[in-house]
Amino acid sequence: MENNAKKRAQELLSKMTVEEKLHQLSSAMIFDVNAPDYEEKRDHLCGNYRNPGHFMHHGQEKRATPEEVANKINRDVKLSIEAQPNNIPPIEHGEALHCPLWGMTTSFPQPINMASTFNDELVYEIADAIGKECRAVGVRQALSPVVNIARDVRWGRSVETFGEDVLVSSNMGVAMCKGLEENGVVATPKHYVDNYSYGGRDSNASDTSERALREVYLKPFEKCFKEGGAQSVMASYNSWDGVPVSSSKKLLTDILRDEWGFDGFVVSDYGGVEGVHGSHHVVDTRLKATGASLKAGLDANIPGNTYETMKNAYDAGIINDEDIDKSVLRILTVKYRIGLFDEPYADASKANETVRCDKHKKIALDSARESIILLKNENILPFKKDNLKKIAVFGASANEFPVGKNYSGAFGVEWTADDAKTPFQYLTEYLEGFAEVVFAPDSMIDTLAAECDAAIYFTTVVEGEGMDRCDLRLPSYTEKVQADENAIIVNKIGVSVKTNQEESVKRMIAANKNSVVVLLNGSPIVMTDWINDCNAVLEAWYPGEQGSQAICEILFGEYSPNAKLPITIPKSVGQVPLFYAYKPSGRGYGYNENDGKPLYPFGYGLSYTSFELSDFAHKVNDDNSVTVKLNIKNTGNYDGAEVVQLYLSGTNCEVVRPLKELKAYKKINVKKGETVSSEIVIPEEAFFFYGIDLAFDIHDGDYAVLIGTSSDNIISSFNLKVRDKKVLDIE
Repeated sequence: MENNAKKRAQELLSKMTVEEKLHQLSSAMIFDVNAPDYEEKRDHLCGNYRNPGHFMHHGQEKRATPEEVANKINRDVKLSIEAQPNNIPPIEHGEALHCPLWGMTTSFPQPINMASTFNDELVYEIADAIGKECRAVGVRQALSPVVNIARDVRWGRSVETFGEDVLVSSNMGVAMCKGLEENGVVATPKHYVDNYSYGGRDSNASDTSERALREVYLKPFEKCFKEGGAQSVMASYNSWDGVPVSSSKKLLTDILRDEWGFDGFVVSDYGGVEGVHGSHHVVDTRLKATGASLKAGLDANIPGNTYETMKNAYDAGIINDEDIDKSVLRILTVKYRIGLFDEPYADASKANETVRCDKHKKIALDSARESIILLKNENILPFKKDNLKKIAVFGASANEFPVGKNYSGAFGVEWTADDAKTPFQYLTEYLEGFAEVVFAPDSMIDTLAAECDAAIYFTTVVEGEGMDRCDLRLPSYTEKVQADENAIIVNKIGVSVKTNQEESVKRMIAANKNSVVVLLNGSPIVMTDWINDCNAVLEAWYPGEQGSQAICEILFGEYSPNAKLPITIPKSVGQVPLFYAYKPSGRGYGYNENDGKPLYPFGYGLSYTSFELSDFAHKVNDDNSVTVKLNIKNTGNYDGAEVVQLYLSGTNCEVVRPLKELKAYKKINVKKGETVSSEIVIPEEAFFFYGIDLAFDIHDGDYAVLIGTSSDNIISSFNLKVRDKKVLDIE
């Protein structure tokens, strides 16, 4: 199939004029194919990367059905094909962070939730559903997943990531790419690479060393291409090592293509090529920025690169036929690979039955359940229906769909559905006939919480693109958060919460000892001022359209929590950046104010049941992998699941290694009273690292294999060594 796609692309390329080729490298965002100026825009485009499906609901009062969206996109595709001598269809692209963004699609939990499941197979199911809902309307490229490593949680886009760990981010990035690509939707890992800097500032210049870049930030991207089959990648806005990523030959050609063998196409972040000139100021015209980026290895400048821009660059000699042919061949090859020439249209008649079907909503519920972390529980949870007569509910988010304000629904429109419920609505229905549920403003906390059997506070934090934070405490909103009209920001929707949430939580805790705080947020919250007095905390993140049910089921013991933290929670913002896989200090780790340790470590999460791990054994296999065997017994009163985590700690390794790194994990379901035997394999690659000369290989070293249930809770260990490229037991 691959050879045939490349051959067909080469044959077509040989027939195309320069003008046709340049159309393939042009782009424009069209909000609505029924807009008055649509024909005028389309005449300049002829089959490129324009995206009428992306923000299909923009400026519309009534939500479009999937069938209507599919018909609109089909119309654009048809007119584009018919406008060209060689009938080349366009790739319609769209965001798909945790749901397709063209409309009211199935809203799955946000990526930070997905990572909390530690369940790669479940993330693949989510991606498969997202792929089907993209394909159902004709969206054939998803600008997803985000596989940046979030190690400074002040970065507003931490919510879009799979957390701080290289292995988790790689595995889940691979799962997302597979699920999309297997549905004929081109996966586009982003943002390549290292696109936040000091203070968590988005898109700021990176001076990360090449060693750190290769050890941490590049690895998930490499896995997405080599194991996930991703056929595109998005270049980030920032510069690295003094060069804008959009025009970095080292990143886009030397590493991406020559080292890794990537043979897909590179797209810019929105307006990223213009930033080579307008933001980074390394060239003096937009045309030179276009040329520098194309020559460096960036193929498609989205979303607003006109044909005229490309033609002017060509006529001025800034780009030549060889530059153009390389990029057009890559794009055409992918179009053939995904079958776009053979099936350019969506089956609009089936779109409604695919989008938000029962199967997809069940996946959304299952993933929400598995993604909610029990951080603290001092004999408060689970609540018992029979013991409660009146519950107080506070916090504006109690009356919001818990999908997050970030890349949810359509552009500028909050996600909504007639059959979805807010946490307050679901709690009210669930407790009908058992308890009264009262939703009240924070001003009533002191009196209402005191007279109720229990109280719940749902926090409100708006996070996402362009919303970096320097204060990690619960926000005190005093006015509506406004999006910058001049910035390219997807779905940043403001909120109006006129309260001091920190003080509200403290007052609730003081008024009622049976108080629970449910965190609805995208990255860690500093809780130091109130956590010691609070008896129960759920980290729900943004659990998606079925999240209200999942939260309720966990609060009342219908489901035992089993999620784990994919990111470290600090005690204070002064500890940030804070992550578990740090390298040894030459002296010490603490601060005058605290010991430097986190409030909650990576991999941490409580359950309603308890587990006992025993009978550990291991075997070094001929292929240098290591099989670890153990028994896990559920010693509590609930069915549940535990995430067993295997870390490596390397010494005598030629270069400084992190104190520990996660190298394998497995979620194991065990019914109460039962014991399950399990095997977990540490692959050979776990013993590879970049040596002094930056050669990635299996080098000599001594290792401790650490087996635990969090990065700070190690239960058992054993030692290995690597000599002459062989993994060996230490006798």
